[in-house]
Amino acid sequence: MVNRLKIIITFFCILYFSGSEYLHAQILKDTASVNSIKKGINYVYNFKFSKAEEIFNNLNKSFKGNPVMYLLDGMLTYWKNYPLLPASNARNVFEENLRTCMELCEKNKNQDVEAEDLLTSLCARGFLLLFYTDNELNIEVFPLATSTYPFIRRSFDLTSLYSDFYFFTGVYNYYTEVYPKEYPIYKPLALLFKKGDRIKGLNELQIAAGNSIFLKAESLSFLSEIYLTFENNFERATDFSKKLYELYPDNLEYLGTYIKNLLLVKQYDEAERLIASSSINNTSAFFTAEMSILTGILKEKKYHDYSEARKLYINGIRDISPFGHYGNEFSAYAYFGLSRISEAERDLNYKKVYLKMALKLADFKDITFN
Repeated sequence: MVNRLKIIITFFCILYFSGSEYLHAQILKDTASVNSIKKGINYVYNFKFSKAEEIFNNLNKSFKGNPVMYLLDGMLTYWKNYPLLPASNARNVFEENLRTCMELCEKNKNQDVEAEDLLTSLCARGFLLLFYTDNELNIEVFPLATSTYPFIRRSFDLTSLYSDFYFFTGVYNYYTEVYPKEYPIYKPLALLFKKGDRIKGLNELQIAAGNSIFLKAESLSFLSEIYLTFENNFERATDFSKKLYELYPDNLEYLGTYIKNLLLVKQYDEAERLIASSSINNTSAFFTAEMSILTGILKEKKYHDYSEARKLYINGIRDISPFGHYGNEFSAYAYFGLSRISEAERDLNYKKVYLKMALKLADFKDITFN
């Protein structure tokens, strides 16, 4: 999830604006349908995919061909195949659904339904950007982000209609204020954009987290990562990751994030309890590799069992490597741990080697568990 924050860099590289068109959409005006969408999305994020498919299939009987249905199918594909990799068989279906959604939303000029189409298109663009940035497919990121920027600017005028828009305005307000301060090289580019507001951005993300149709989970996820990284407030990050876990207890990604944050704030007993129960019904090789590394941190920090921790770190690095960029964050955690163990054992040469490898992989180099 840390890689998703790379999206923000892209928006500072956008130097031009483009127009947009909209297609008629009716599904979000129907209260019963919106409730069904929310229920289906909750099933998606809680990894209950068959139940989500049942709801979406029923909706499709009434709204076949509606762009929202393509968005929902894209979200389902993304999480059903998480982590979705460039070589995945599901990639083409995922991209086709979301690009079809965008095309349908943006080819109609009916201003009466602009908000619905804009929201649906932005969500589709957002999920595509998450996939491309998670896998560092920059050749795909830049043109999509460039064409997305004007849609985000338009969303500022429509937040009263759908709370999901607060996700986009919140991300914009927060990062246009914070990012140039953290990385001064981007200050000249930041002058080209409307000034942001850090506190307002955080508040807007919380509104989206509480009231969104599509983006409740993504808003909480961004808040957790923001407080973990840029705000350096591990306790607050843990609060948001706990909310994600409580809302979606069967979502392995969110469970891993919560355990990680518990370890950062040294709540070792709760982290250990969740690690012990995490293997039940787990068939994800990616999550198993994450758990190996998190268990290594627990063994190192709580029990000072360096031999077992080293074994778990090495196995975790090996098992997570097939997942490419998705695994870099956790590989970095493992290398930081191996560096600490080497220091404790007075092997200063390996301490430096492991530390160099960790820093190469880590996006946020202060999150070391030191």
